[in-house]
Amino acid sequence: MKVNSLNLRHYRNYEKVDFTTSHMVNIFVGPNAQGKTNLLESIYVLALTKSHRTHQDKELIQWDAPHAHLQGDVEKKYGTVHLDLTVSQQGKKAKLNGLEQKKLSNFIGALNVVMFAPEDLEIVKGSPGVRRRFLDMEIGQVHPAYLYDLSQYQKVLAQRNNLLKQMFAGGGSHASMLEVWNEQLVQFGIKIVKKRQSFIKKLQIWAEKIHSGITGGQERLEIRYDSALDLSQSEDETVLFDQFMIKLSQVREQELRRAVTLVGPHRDDLLFFINGKEAQTFGSQGQQRTTALSLKLAEIELIHEEVGEYPILLLDDVLSELDRYRQTQLIETFQNKVQTFITTTGIESVDLAKLDDAAVFQVRSGGLI
Repeated sequence: MKVNSLNLRHYRNYEKVDFTTSHMVNIFVGPNAQGKTNLLESIYVLALTKSHRTHQDKELIQWDAPHAHLQGDVEKKYGTVHLDLTVSQQGKKAKLNGLEQKKLSNFIGALNVVMFAPEDLEIVKGSPGVRRRFLDMEIGQVHPAYLYDLSQYQKVLAQRNNLLKQMFAGGGSHASMLEVWNEQLVQFGIKIVKKRQSFIKKLQIWAEKIHSGITGGQERLEIRYDSALDLSQSEDETVLFDQFMIKLSQVREQELRRAVTLVGPHRDDLLFFINGKEAQTFGSQGQQRTTALSLKLAEIELIHEEVGEYPILLLDDVLSELDRYRQTQLIETFQNKVQTFITTTGIESVDLAKLDDAAVFQVRSGGLI
């Protein structure tokens, strides 16, 4: 999979960009605040229709412009796909090969990406919300139907929380309505939990192998899904449905007192263990960095396993964050098989001697040289 061209109109600080490349490694060099990260973000948005940096779509649109327009030609093993995405205050419109897609989930997956940025260390040491977002974005691009189930779950969750607030305020008896929302919450919730569990099992296989290689066999990385449901007992949906409903009944009084839903995939977490010890709490910064690196490298292999092609790798100012050894491990992983886009403030932070088929582009004030 390769991005051969990228065309932007009124995107962030770019009024107009027409970029073409035939190279496997593309390096964007320039001072801070010139728009390097915006270029990488635009590829990410073209893949997933949303940014990894903001939930506000309006931030993607250049000041005073009615909309942002992104286009890209993606070379895949069965031919070239033309992606077209318009982002406005009213929403998004997506086209595949000129045909408008009624559902964004039909557009997502045509381009697969793995983004690695310094803030990805937060996947290991940050809040559970960061890890849930990591799971949701990565699963969604290889299984777009997951995003539909997730959006339906979030809608039901919002309605259920509103009902709990009404009940907390003494707005009469809503017991029957709560049961309706319970059933819908559980229906979509178990689909999300099962897909996350399956994804983590596959990610574990790759990440454990990669982490062992990076650490010379000194460390074993284990990834666990921390859910309120006991997934070790059964993966049968009927069993999980009953288990989820029982959990909701057990916390009902607490939920009524706090007016919020306390059980479900929106509160689950991802845990990392190095040689049996929790990396979030007991891991050194070096171990946490290596864990984050192992995760990203595992993502590349997992997406290849799932879709039959390697994704595009986006490295946002990350090489300068890695020591030479970890940088070498990363470069050797993507070299000659994964098209890679790199941002850096100085070319000296990139070990060019180890790179084949690389091109360097200068970024200045929303322009590409």
